[in-house]
Amino acid sequence: MLPVCDLENDFVHLEPFSDALKEEVRAALDHDPDAWSGMVSAGYGPHFDVWWASALKAMASGSRIAYAVRSKVDNAVVGTTSLYEIKPEHLRCEIGSTFYRPSSRGSAVNPAAKILLLEHAFNHGMVRVEIITDANNAASQAAIRKLGAVYEGTLRKHKRTWTGRMRDTVQFAVLDDDYPTVRQGLIQRLDRFRQATGLVS
Repeated sequence: MLPVCDLENDFVHLEPFSDALKEEVRAALDHDPDAWSGMVSAGYGPHFDVWWASALKAMASGSRIAYAVRSKVDNAVVGTTSLYEIKPEHLRCEIGSTFYRPSSRGSAVNPAAKILLLEHAFNHGMVRVEIITDANNAASQAAIRKLGAVYEGTLRKHKRTWTGRMRDTVQFAVLDDDYPTVRQGLIQRLDRFRQATGLVS
């Protein structure tokens, strides 16, 4: 079982969901309704409370660890991400349910969060971490490829989104064998952000 704990580096602080974080997460997610269209459930505006309750229920069952992503640039919660579909018997989990407010996209936030999640999973016995996205979401696919995850195929009519559309899902994965190379790539990306911002670790 993956332990539920804070994860932190120079760029972000990942905080497991708690009641104290609810309103900060609500504010971070109430952006860009179109970006939610490919997801199974929506977390913006009027959908938030049901989405939040579902995340806490999954955490209680041990199948998900949902995190608020706090940027160290301004100490604000800028989005959310999760380790979910946690399957200890198969040493497998997914990274997903990721959403960042538009102003944080393209920044150090995503690679900084991903390296923390991957490190946590592999340090606690996982051998496979999957990352999936809507086949219609070219930007998300590009971001996942940039992480170094391996494309494994497209699952047709794989999930029904909250709007009722049957989506094709593009599946990527990082194996424990892949992770040293993926980790090095992420470190290099974050080093470039450090140099650009003058951040010293």
